[in-house]
Amino acid sequence: MSAADPYKEEGREPDAPRPTDAGGDDAQPLTGEPVAPMRLRSEPPRVTRLSRKVLAGLGVVASMGVGGALIYALQVGHGGGKSEELYSTDNRTTPDGLNGLPKDYTGPVLGPPLPGDLGRPMLDAQNRGQPVTPPAMTTPMPAGPSPEEQRRLQELEAARLAKLFAPTETHKATPGASTPSAAPMPDLASLGLAPQPATPSAQDRQLAFLNQTPDKRTVSPDRVAAPASPNVLQAGAVIAAALITGIRSDLPGQITAQVTENIYDSPTGRILLIPQGTRVIGQYDNGVGFGQRRILLVWNRLIFPNGRSIVLERQPGTDPQGYAGLEDGVDYHWSELFKAAALSTLLSIGSQAGSSGDESEIARALRQGASDSVSQVGRQVVGRQLDIAPTLTIRPGFPVRVIVTRDLVLEPYGSAP
Repeated sequence: MSAADPYKEEGREPDAPRPTDAGGDDAQPLTGEPVAPMRLRSEPPRVTRLSRKVLAGLGVVASMGVGGALIYALQVGHGGGKSEELYSTDNRTTPDGLNGLPKDYTGPVLGPPLPGDLGRPMLDAQNRGQPVTPPAMTTPMPAGPSPEEQRRLQELEAARLAKLFAPTETHKATPGASTPSAAPMPDLASLGLAPQPATPSAQDRQLAFLNQTPDKRTVSPDRVAAPASPNVLQAGAVIAAALITGIRSDLPGQITAQVTENIYDSPTGRILLIPQGTRVIGQYDNGVGFGQRRILLVWNRLIFPNGRSIVLERQPGTDPQGYAGLEDGVDYHWSELFKAAALSTLLSIGSQAGSSGDESEIARALRQGASDSVSQVGRQVVGRQLDIAPTLTIRPGFPVRVIVTRDLVLEPYGSAP
């Protein structure tokens, strides 16, 4: 038994369209056309483009307008009536010197030749090739001033010189004189208005050294001289000594030293002139600058053990190596300087410690004034400590030397007076 045909059971042909199952209004018949794909985004807005021809036309019109305005602006006299001048120049006064000059550059009209005018004959002779000698022209000499004029000029010159170079000395006033003498005028130097000399720089000093006048003397005028005495201690001799008193540069003072070696004469070296134990009297300079380490001293007198003495005329003192001055102990006062700096720092911190943001104007002004005063005091304290010069100290017994700079004529020590 064959299977039943569904088309025959429904009573329709196979090619007939099949009715839809749902019979609603939204039902659409099935067709063979493909369904359009579903879009996930909307269509972008369309861009309106300007026409290139319109843009080109607008550019041409704008260029023509700008060009026309420029041409109109450059034209002369396109405005209204003639502008009125504020200052009339028609009635200007012409100087007398310009009235005698020609009005234009055309050549002046020449009149007939005067008698004695040789210009035309000389020109004809030159055209024919003949030599022409120009006549000598005599220029009249200007007449000198008359004797009366010369005398008047001399009197004027004498009066002018008499006013400029009149004597300014004042004469002593007599008791019966009633005319007071003129007070002398003060000079510029007394008033402090004199020009100050320029301070020479290092380059100026070097140029002055190079441009010094050369000494053309090749032979010394001095001659060899004999010793002033057999018992002479000549310049350059060294006297060894040791300090008896110490030195401190806080104050100036005197120093005393004692000769530690016998000193003999310079010509032979056999005559005893200064025995050991002789006292040397001198003085030192307390002017010490910051950074200085040596103290300067000079010797004024030499006292022998027998009581006799001689003036040394400020002979310089040196150390055993020959360096000027003496160097031993140096005190730069660093502790006082650090104390002053610490005190200034504490004062500044104390003045700023009590500040607050909600204080009144009066309190802020008082605090600011106190802070400035305290800071100024601290700076002055530190400045005074910086101005203190270092203290130089030389201990007693320190070796010292006396440099002889002038010949000393002495006597043998121990000889009868």
